[in-house]
Amino acid sequence: MRVITLCGSTKFKKQFREAEASLTLQGHIVISLGFFEQSECIKITEEQESIFKEMHFKKIDMADEIFVIDFNGYVGSSTSKEIEYAKKTNKSVRYYSKGNDIKKQSVTP
Repeated sequence: MRVITLCGSTKFKKQFREAEASLTLQGHIVISLGFFEQSECIKITEEQESIFKEMHFKKIDMADEIFVIDFNGYVGSSTSKEIEYAKKTNKSVRYYSKGNDIKKQSVTP
């Protein structure tokens, strides 16, 4: 069982949820975003943005690895900084675009 922090653009809510479900079903502890301001059109202040960035680095600190949601190969500047930080702190880095452990899985009651 590994602790995995998801990183990527808040544009990709669907892909985040897919990764959360798949990795959780595989027995991992998944740390994700609190909300998706871009895909949900939530306005945040500059101060909130700064706090959320710092918070996400703390989430990376808590993880064994990060899983980058790079849908269609997209990696923005914030995500690039998170990848650099993860590598500097000796975390494994895996990518959604490479199909790493994301399989269509269904939950049956």
